[in-house]
Amino acid sequence: MKIAVTGATGQLGGLVVAELKKRVDNNSIVALVRNPEKASRLGVEARAFDYTKSEELVKALADIDHLLLISSNEIGQRADQHANVIEAAKKAGVKWIVYTSLLHADTSTLNLAGEHLATEKALKVSGIDYTILRNGWYTENYAASIGGAIAGGAFIGSADNGKISSAARADYAEAAAVVLIDESNKGKVYELAGDQAYTLSDLAAEITKQTGNDIPYKNLAEIDYANILASFGIPKGFAAAIASWDISASRGDLFDDSQQLSKLIGRPTTLLEESVKAAL
Repeated sequence: MKIAVTGATGQLGGLVVAELKKRVDNNSIVALVRNPEKASRLGVEARAFDYTKSEELVKALADIDHLLLISSNEIGQRADQHANVIEAAKKAGVKWIVYTSLLHADTSTLNLAGEHLATEKALKVSGIDYTILRNGWYTENYAASIGGAIAGGAFIGSADNGKISSAARADYAEAAAVVLIDESNKGKVYELAGDQAYTLSDLAAEITKQTGNDIPYKNLAEIDYANILASFGIPKGFAAAIASWDISASRGDLFDDSQQLSKLIGRPTTLLEESVKAAL
């Protein structure tokens, strides 16, 4: 049996490969990446894989049984790119696709949901066995802003008091590895999120606790937050997207208390305090 991971040199993909190596022989794992040379550090077979090159995709998926399709990072082009992979997988005879979607993609107001839903639909009509991992937010998404918050004296955002059930990227990677090696997961849709829900005020309080500096949370109007992000050099379109995601968080779109993630990995998800400590 061969298990392939797309985007294997990315932050999530690399962690999934590491988790798979704990569970199956290295010869059973294939890293699908744009530049195979950069995948040498993974210690597994690497094949060239570009979501936009259909002929290359079919060749790269030869003899693959289980495929982890990690969603593309090219927002706006994801649906077409994923459709290319699914079609190539059909031609190559891939038996099972596991896809990283978005938490509550069918009800979420996040502007990311549409492309994920389109991919889920394409999987369901493909005729290939599938499993959908609806991943919640990575705690690292917010932890990456801790340095700036300390420098600026406040953690800023537009999530108001919305509860965020994030988990560490490593938690989601472990879940993907667990699912990929157990075919009883076929046909299932998992809503994956952290056990611990927090607000950005809670996050700011944790930063304050660990640093000894007073770092309050400052809630901003969506447009004001987007403008501040743009002033930091973030492209205007992406800054607006980030601010909109916070608004969705304020509506509860990043909250889930089903604990499906911790049940899959057999342990509690990473605590917020641990992620803050790691970021610091």
